[in-house]
Amino acid sequence: MRASTADGMAGQRIRAARAAAGLTQQSLAATIQVSRQTIIAMERGDYAPSVYLALKVAAALDVTVETLWGEPSP
Repeated sequence: MRASTADGMAGQRIRAARAAAGLTQQSLAATIQVSRQTIIAMERGDYAPSVYLALKVAAALDVTVETLWGEPSP
């Protein structure tokens, strides 16, 4: 699903968590069974994943969904 507005902060958090986990875009994509283009779109903030996919991403990166897509605390 295309995001209604770009979510650059979520994309940056996904990219940072992926790097911290030592995964490439391709290896993350293979782990969660999506295309590399899907990972690219999420990291750009252009793609809002389903809840199911968001859970798979968070599990693969060993973080919570809230860490990746939640609103930052003030």
